[in-house]
Amino acid sequence: MAFNSLSEFVRYLEKRGQLRRIKTPVSNLLEITEITDRVSKGPAAQNVALLFERVEGYDMPVLINLFGSRQRMAWALGVDDIEDVRHKIAKMLALDMPRSWQEKAAKGAEMLNVARAVGPRIVGKGACQEVVQVDGFSLRDLPILQCWPLDAGQYITLPSVISRDPRTGRRNVGMYRLQVYDDTTLGMHWQRHKGGTEHQRAALEMGRQQIPVAVSLGGDPAVIWSGSAPLPPDIDEFMLAGFLRGKPVELVRCITQPLEVPADAEIVIEGYLDPAEQRVEGPFGDHTGYYSLADHYPVMHVTAITRRKDAIYPTTIVGRPPMEDYWMGKATERMFLPMMKLFLGEIVDINMPAEGVFHNLVIVSIKKRYPGHARKVMYGLWGLGLMMLAKTIIVVDEDVDVHDLSQVAFETLSNYDPRRDVVIVEGATDDLDHASLEKNYGGKLGIDATRKTARDPGPHQTWPTELEMTPEVKALVDGKWDRYGLGAFIPHEGKATTDHGERHADL
Repeated sequence: MAFNSLSEFVRYLEKRGQLRRIKTPVSNLLEITEITDRVSKGPAAQNVALLFERVEGYDMPVLINLFGSRQRMAWALGVDDIEDVRHKIAKMLALDMPRSWQEKAAKGAEMLNVARAVGPRIVGKGACQEVVQVDGFSLRDLPILQCWPLDAGQYITLPSVISRDPRTGRRNVGMYRLQVYDDTTLGMHWQRHKGGTEHQRAALEMGRQQIPVAVSLGGDPAVIWSGSAPLPPDIDEFMLAGFLRGKPVELVRCITQPLEVPADAEIVIEGYLDPAEQRVEGPFGDHTGYYSLADHYPVMHVTAITRRKDAIYPTTIVGRPPMEDYWMGKATERMFLPMMKLFLGEIVDINMPAEGVFHNLVIVSIKKRYPGHARKVMYGLWGLGLMMLAKTIIVVDEDVDVHDLSQVAFETLSNYDPRRDVVIVEGATDDLDHASLEKNYGGKLGIDATRKTARDPGPHQTWPTELEMTPEVKALVDGKWDRYGLGAFIPHEGKATTDHGERHADL
């Protein structure tokens, strides 16, 4: 399913009772944050996307919390459940090795056809350029939020930031917050592990070459989300979006910069960076639940602003989870599980819970086959792209539901010995990890919470048998329940299923 505009997705959500129009005047300075924070953490019936139609001082509506539930996140990616995306990716990545040259040729042609079918294509014009301003514009004409009281100012928080590697010309699309400094300059918060920063390094090596940048806001929600996906450097985020929506992303050329942007975007901010120029950015209330500290980041100089005539300003807020970004991250987790399995085939499932704000806790279940297997998985994950930033990894057996935190806590605390099963290493850490030994470097913890056998290191004591009632007695009690006079039927609480989609569809 592909949406041709953000307005089309708004109508889709509204028909399904997943969007509310707020007609009461509101301020973009803190008030929208407080409303949205309550809605995103409130009862499921109240957790809906919000369209603020009367933002004080502006004639442009503000849309927020559009990705803020499991169901809305799935619809944004064109499926009914997030797990459907995982299955779609897994099918595409199925590596049944062709045996003959004919089969190899057919497999290659199949992959080429997929790439051609979903790769972005350039068109002559787009709705994002219905209004063009190359002079006399101001960023302050947009209803950009100040999210939290101690923020350094107003921030663009849901952008697709587009740049190209000055050496190879390859495009990168990232979701980096931007602080409004004044009418025509922005602070670009791309962290040192991200693609945009690599473009900055390359530009410095090439003699301080300017970096063209475009900030796209809105469009098909799959396109918006794709900028947050931690893809390898050579994979185009717009191709991923095309794969998800089953239709190529249409791009138009910018007015003042040598870049292409989504034709169906609501707003586009064009500009450039001098890779050697930096300015203090922050503090900013972040998804860790704390303010990220002020630091030096590049400055974007705006050269044009284009938009639709009836543009909607899309935004998000981050803070103590769960919030909208949790569901965006959960979609990433489910989508990239098949890719993790390509490199670590013993993985059964993975969970990066809200309490761990993505990079602080990773719980992984494995098919354990030999001594040290859990450690092999820990090191493998720490060596896999941005998983290098994971602070804590807990490894459990394949029958443990990694999404049931109570079961994970029970199995972990029952099965680990601090001397034998804890691994402490040092390495790269997230920019936002304020507890690190130093910026971007600190300790990491791995816990082997699998059940031990005689082949594992340490004293070979007998591992106890877990409590479990016999199937016969379970069936007996099931059949006689109505006669006990205990009210509504209470099912037997055995081990949870590992099917995240079935057990947790109500999250």
